[in-house]
Amino acid sequence: MGFRPLHDRVVVRRVDSEEKTKGGIIIPDTAKEKPSEGVIVSVGPGARDESGKVVALDVKAGDRVLFGKWSGTEVKLNGEDLIIMKESDIMGVIEA
Repeated sequence: MGFRPLHDRVVVRRVDSEEKTKGGIIIPDTAKEKPSEGVIVSVGPGARDESGKVVALDVKAGDRVLFGKWSGTEVKLNGEDLIIMKESDIMGVIEA
């Protein structure tokens, strides 16, 4: 990929939302909200605590996560739309 986030930041790729509702109604692109679910592409080494020791992150590349609607900063890397956010912006990991 060529990009490594620093400290407690992660790079997330949004997961596309469903094209239609459970009832079968097709949702046009203009009416869709941006999904707040994504897959972690890359993680930083972790944040430092008061003593200067690096504390590893609880998430790893490949984890499917939920995050806040306005979380992170949207960037375009290698032609792909990604989000860079702090680990604290992630609400949880979706487990299979």
